[in-house]
Parts: sequence; structure tokens; C-alpha cells
Amino acid sequence: MANLTLLDWAKRTDPDGSAPIIANLLSQTNEILQDATYVQGNLPTGHRVTISTGLPTVYYRALNEGIPTSKATTAQVDESCAILEARSEVDIDLAMLNGNSAEFRMGEARMFIEAMNQKMASAMFYGNPADDAKEFLGLAPRYSSLTGAGNSTNVLSAGGADANEQTSVWLCCWSDQSVFCPFPKGSNAGLLQEDLGRQTSFDAGGTGKRMEVMAERFQWKSGLVVKDWRYAVRIANIGTTADDTNAIVDLGGTMAASNTENILHQMMKAVARIPNLSMGRCVFYMNRTVFAGLMRTALEKSSSVLSIQDAAQQFGKPGSMLSFMGIPIRQCDAILNTEGVIS
Repeated sequence: MANLTLLDWAKRTDPDGSAPIIANLLSQTNEILQDATYVQGNLPTGHRVTISTGLPTVYYRALNEGIPTSKATTAQVDESCAILEARSEVDIDLAMLNGNSAEFRMGEARMFIEAMNQKMASAMFYGNPADDAKEFLGLAPRYSSLTGAGNSTNVLSAGGADANEQTSVWLCCWSDQSVFCPFPKGSNAGLLQEDLGRQTSFDAGGTGKRMEVMAERFQWKSGLVVKDWRYAVRIANIGTTADDTNAIVDLGGTMAASNTENILHQMMKAVARIPNLSMGRCVFYMNRTVFAGLMRTALEKSSSVLSIQDAAQQFGKPGSMLSFMGIPIRQCDAILNTEGVIS
């Protein structure tokens, strides 16, 4: 049932009748949404990007001797944007209980916004139009093979071998010349939250009956462009369960010496794959499993390569930031622990 009930109201109300700040235990951390570079597309449906496919030929020239002409080769690729949308309808009498309709609707809006964030972050990694034509193409389908593809050199393996028990670490360098998120030409970047006001619902609770509601619409138009594949690196095949000999879930025994350090070595290789670290904003992304392992490693090992640094958060609250060779490490719950083995 899509519409809120009195039971939903009770779960969102303190004993004094005021609407509490909702602590959504199912919320995720997806800091990739904060880091991504957003660029207005040059198409109403996305962005057309020109990619270099070959360099011009250059020659040594002797005096009084000419050289042939040459040129670079390019290809144009259209990257589409997806439209992510949701709609909230709250019984107007339910919203006005105790006279705090604005607070109640804001609490409901937070849940929709969190759902939009999770869906968009997941698409940035795993979106695939081959599975759903309405999605945009994410990172994982682009970097899906250790050999054979043109960008395979930027797909590294940590050695995990158990099917559907793997995860990945990503290094992305965000800029308008490398990796960025377009939004359609003439539209706005980010999440649109539109208050539609009081309306009559003609299918209240899925029953086909009418009801007066307060309606709200949420919309997010975005996509992903990898203009230069050299500026994203995937470290795949990181085991996530204890029965995988390359798992990172346990730092005891030989795990700390072999697996965690193996991932650190792969991260060093990933950094070396980026042609120019100053091209944009370089960031590592990993889920909680790998993040927790590296945090423990940073505390247990005396290494200046992996470190916990003081950082200022968005609203000035002091905190700590995990970094590797000076590159920030972000936690991203959208990255799965159930990936297949990349070969």
C-alpha cells in the first residue's frame, strides 16, 4: 500500500505528538554522489562525447625535405541520461494531525530522497541498459574483463575465486575531460523536489476510490560519461566471505599480511594506471567490508601510505578521513559484496 496509514503515523510520532527526526537504519553511505562532477549535456537526452581513437603520425624531417600530412582519429558516442522519479501522496487529514503537517511531510520526503540516492548510486556502478533500457551505463559493465577489451589494463584482480562472493574497489578521477555525470541540456542538476500541493487521488490505497492528498514529486535526471577510460580503475575479485582464501573479512593470522596488503598493492597499481593525477579529483571507492579492513590496517600498521587524517566535514564538524597516498577513500554502500568473479 503506497499511501501512509495511521500505523505509519504512529511510527513517526514521539509521545508528545511531534514528528521526530527519522533515523533510517536502512540508510546507506554513498559518498560518490557528493564527489561526482556534473556537466550539462549537449543533447536533450544526454551527452554526445568525442573520444580520441588514434593519434596523428609525426615524422622527423630533414632540411629541404617535406613530410606527409596526418590526422588524429576520433569517434562520437552518445551517452544517455536516465530519469529516476517517485511520487508521494499523503492523506491530507493524516498530514494535518496535531497541526504539524510540514514536519511530517518533510520526514516522509527524507525517506524518498534516501531511496533516490541509493538507486542513483547503484546505477553509477551497475546500471546496464542491456538489463533495463531505461538505465544509463554504469562503471562495472564498462570495466568487466581482465583481458581482451581496450580498457582491460585498468581492470585489476585481487585474486578472489568464489562465485558471487566478490567485491571491487574503484579509483575514479572526476573532471569534465575524464569521468563525469551529465544531465540533459536545459534541465537542472541533482534531485528535483516539487510540492504539488493538494490534489484528489483517484486510486486511494489502490482501491480506485477518491481521496484528498498532499502530493509531492521527486525527479533526478543523470547519467555517466567515461570520456577517457584511463581515468577509472577497477580492483575486482576481492573476496568477502571467510571461505575465500583472499577474503578481507578477517585481519587475524595471515590475513593481514597477505590479503589486506595485496589490496594495498593493487591500489598502488591503480594509482599508477592514472596518466595524470592532477587531471581532476581522484577518489577511491569501496564498501563497508573493505573500508573496515583498511581502517583496521591503518590503525595496526605503522605506514604513512595508508593513513587516517583530520578532515572538515560539510558543515564544519571535525572528523577523520581515510586516505591512500594522499587520495581520499570514500565508503560507498552501493558496491556489492556479491559480485561475480571477473576473468
